[in-house]
Amino acid sequence: MNRWINGFSYVLFGALVLSPSLIRAQTTPAPPVQICRANSTAPACQAVRGDRMEGWLAQTRSEVMARNGIVSTVQPLAAQAGLRILQQGGNAIDAAVATAAALNVVYPANVGIGGDLFALIYVAKENKIYQLNSSGIAPTGLTLAHMNSLGYKADPANFGPGSGMPSGGILTVTVPGSLWGWQEVLTRFGTKTFKEVLQPAIDYADQGFPLTEEIQSSWRMKNALPLKGCCTEVDPDSVKTFYINGIPPATGTIFRNPDLAKTFRLIQQQGRDAFYKGEVARAIVAKSNALGGTMTLDDLANYRGEWVTPASTTYHDQYTVYGTRAPSQAWGIVEALNVLEQCVPGWYPGQTLATLGPANPLFWHALVETKKAIYAEVYAHNADPNAVAVPVEKLTSKAHAASLCGKVDPKRASSTGPATAEASDSGDTIYLATADRWGNMVSWINSNFAGWGSGITVPGYGFILHNRGGLFTLDPKSPNVIAEHKRPYNTLSAVLVMRDGRPFLVTGQHGGDQQGQGNMQVLVNLLDLGANVQAAGDMARFHHNQVSNRLQLESQLFKLVGPQLIGMGHKASSSDGGPVGGFEGIMFVPDANASGGCAPADAACVAPIAGYYRAGSNFREDGQAVGY
Repeated sequence: MNRWINGFSYVLFGALVLSPSLIRAQTTPAPPVQICRANSTAPACQAVRGDRMEGWLAQTRSEVMARNGIVSTVQPLAAQAGLRILQQGGNAIDAAVATAAALNVVYPANVGIGGDLFALIYVAKENKIYQLNSSGIAPTGLTLAHMNSLGYKADPANFGPGSGMPSGGILTVTVPGSLWGWQEVLTRFGTKTFKEVLQPAIDYADQGFPLTEEIQSSWRMKNALPLKGCCTEVDPDSVKTFYINGIPPATGTIFRNPDLAKTFRLIQQQGRDAFYKGEVARAIVAKSNALGGTMTLDDLANYRGEWVTPASTTYHDQYTVYGTRAPSQAWGIVEALNVLEQCVPGWYPGQTLATLGPANPLFWHALVETKKAIYAEVYAHNADPNAVAVPVEKLTSKAHAASLCGKVDPKRASSTGPATAEASDSGDTIYLATADRWGNMVSWINSNFAGWGSGITVPGYGFILHNRGGLFTLDPKSPNVIAEHKRPYNTLSAVLVMRDGRPFLVTGQHGGDQQGQGNMQVLVNLLDLGANVQAAGDMARFHHNQVSNRLQLESQLFKLVGPQLIGMGHKASSSDGGPVGGFEGIMFVPDANASGGCAPADAACVAPIAGYYRAGSNFREDGQAVGY
């Protein structure tokens, strides 16, 4: 008996009696859940990470595998919104729009109806790939002369896109293309209506959702005012819409956006005309006029996206890789793969990227120098092909790639421009991928450009206007020079890969001009190194700034090869995962012996596909892949 009294408790007349020490222990408040930052004091922040039980120990989680349909994107609630549409009988196109709309609610800094969109869509019943370009067009009056008159001039130290442009504000706003594209893909390839696919987003906007650690960390409104000398002040309408009592909401705050719910209901009733010709259009122009912008009602009413042919190339005679073409920079990914295929055997005789492997500094040198060579061409040529000639076919040819091999020293880093030049290459976006039981697959990149876009909110309607016009240049000699009714250089990059005449992979990532170089690295991980879809995104990556020529390596990669790369002349440093972008991807694995399988034209079919999908998502943020 004494043993129990001195220890914890004993039973007296059928009651449990607790010792005083246990009572004190039970009433001591538990430590609050903390987010581990540099100054965190929670004991949990001193822990080390555990290992997987199988496979590559550093892999963060297993691939998600499913046969009926799958969605992969940057935020779990949005991924599940897309899955909800798939489970209700929608196809991959319907699910993509539903996911994008939900992201407008739960990730408003990065995406929304005030932004722009590119998509690659594989339509199974036609066995054909389509590219949608639904990017923004500069409004009437947004000219080089107008920018110069307001004091904005090209920056001679910045030879890249955005030279001389402000970081935000009304002068960076082009006519948004997102919503035009959402309706366009639904009308052409979808099976659902706005009434159905916007409902999950409306539910989140009405009922609210808790802010995650990752999303809350960037919930800081950017400066957007004044017109001249921008940007030193925030837009009061943005603060009113997205802050609570004038301050950013904390992690876990349940955030509602009734104004956006109202806007989505208008779109359910009237379609995109509510945005481009109706009351939302009038509100956009009123806000623009109040800030000194030049957008007109005709600019919105006359907006059109376009269907174009994507850039493509073969890789190792096994794959055909497609990338969104100009003004998207993704044709540079296609060119980069050509350079790697054509040049690595000459740079390192008897070696391939696979035999070099990711523990060899030469592997990384080859990728970084390829990136530099390609971005020099992308910066020189990429622009709106409806305004200037962009020689995509020539630049993405095998012969052109071979001509670049001699421009790379296989053992020494090259320079890219003035040593003192600095330029921002930030950008925030969402990427999503979807696939369905009929074999349709979607690679979708949707964006406000930089975090919180222009920093300008349309009052009463709950969305941010993007700042994609900030990627125009004010250099009159550039093909990307600003001009009214012209599209700017666009970092948005969507990728789709075919193998044996059928879709193999859809993938992409966010992060400004990281998208092109990041997608190149992920494709090498998959197609050269044999990584699975989750591991391909988990593997450490680099980010290179073309203007400053600075190279950032994720910390473990820097420990592995950073000193050797510095010895080769690279201006390399260690970083966290922030600069290297996001990642999502879906791969299809056919199985001729699988039961079921829907005919592509059979909309009523409920059987799973003859094979299965495997998907990965970005562990650096809130990425999630879901399927059923």
